[in-house]
Amino acid sequence: MAFARTYWLDLFSYSTWVQFQEASCEISGFRERRWKMVQKMRPGDYLLCYLTGVSRWIGLLEVVSEPFFDRNPLWIEDDFPARVKVKPLVSLTPETAVPVFELREKLSVFKNLNNPNAWTGYFRGSPAKWKIADGETVAEALLAANANPVTRPVDEKKLGRMPPVLKAKTGVVTVPEDENGTDDNTRVGAKVGANTQREPTVHTEIQWLLLKLGNEMGLDVWVARNDRNREYDGHRFDILSRLRKELPHQFDDATNRTIELIDVLWLQGNAIVAAFEIESTTSIYSGLLRMSDLVTMQPNLKIPLYLVAPDERRNKVIEEINRPTFSRLKPPLSEICRFIPFSGLREKIAQVESLLHYLKPDFIQEVSESCAVDDT
Repeated sequence: MAFARTYWLDLFSYSTWVQFQEASCEISGFRERRWKMVQKMRPGDYLLCYLTGVSRWIGLLEVVSEPFFDRNPLWIEDDFPARVKVKPLVSLTPETAVPVFELREKLSVFKNLNNPNAWTGYFRGSPAKWKIADGETVAEALLAANANPVTRPVDEKKLGRMPPVLKAKTGVVTVPEDENGTDDNTRVGAKVGANTQREPTVHTEIQWLLLKLGNEMGLDVWVARNDRNREYDGHRFDILSRLRKELPHQFDDATNRTIELIDVLWLQGNAIVAAFEIESTTSIYSGLLRMSDLVTMQPNLKIPLYLVAPDERRNKVIEEINRPTFSRLKPPLSEICRFIPFSGLREKIAQVESLLHYLKPDFIQEVSESCAVDDT
């Protein structure tokens, strides 16, 4: 009887990938609560190594032992005692790793989604058994990248340490600490101190960039109703040719009112194809709460959501979006809302400026980052 290989997702942070390599790439480990799943692995199975933070496939490992349980410390973050011995078949760098979006048209995890951003739900925990066709696709891409490496820049900030993850009845969550130097007024969105003059300008700049980007891509655009009279660098928002004056009323009054207050929307006909909340102040609550209200009122909503914020707020965004309050939503907010850093947005617009008329709305996913925390 022919051997039936199983393909398993194996999640790595940059830190655990480095530690794995420093330990001679001989053992892959998982959390204790994953022991029952790990016991299903057999020699000859393949582990598909996925680098979180940058959303790239970075390695291919062959299982060469039966599963075993061992607390001998190999990693800093956790003991990962549910283990198998492995043989590396492909070991790439973050720069030569394969972006998951390059395989978007070939992987089933991107198909038939309730929300275009919901694919991240397949990358929240490991090991996870993958379909044979998907596993073969990823393995082939990794082998090809190993034979003919292509270097792609990596934002080093995305390789940094992720917020600590805690286990709750509802799944994995984060519990953010209050930040030093902020009081209750600051945390609910007050603009204080030296940043008072600067922050509204940054918010308006990002709003303008998103509106102009959607407009030049041939999409209709919407700006929050109370921001219609704004301008940036001498450009009034209302000069954009595709700025909508009204939104399609396809929901109840409460939902429509919530949508009207979202910072920027992109539309194709009456369909909203992307929604952006911009948070340039100390607080990031207003946008998250608006998105949370939207998901609560319309759990089957298929609008891709994006939170756009300063680069240095990346970890804070991820911490807040994985709070128990937002994690209990159906679907969890972290599965349908992605993070876009200010610098990434500016750089991408500069790169594609001459190609805007040919782009589709989902290209923005490549600029964005998953907000899901990993239950590895």
